[in-house]
Amino acid sequence: MGFYDYSVTDPQGNEVKMADFEGKVVIVVNTATGCGFTPHYKPLEQMWEDLHDKGLEIVDVPCNQFGAQTPGTDDEVHEFCTLNYGTQFP
Repeated sequence: MGFYDYSVTDPQGNEVKMADFEGKVVIVVNTATGCGFTPHYKPLEQMWEDLHDKGLEIVDVPCNQFGAQTPGTDDEVHEFCTLNYGTQFP
């Protein structure tokens, strides 16, 4: 399988196909909001703001598998990222 064969499910339950991003630069980040590295959202957001119009896509895939560092619902994770880091990328 190649990158464009994969898909993820967004918080609304919709399938997001990586094939939809073909021709763009895509950064897929696996994140944990309760992790000490959470400030990484700030430079990711800045990169998205600077380069999104030029074809950059950032796909954030929160993960709660490592020490339960992403507790909460998808809405709570989105709210945390938006309020604390002003994230706009999906």
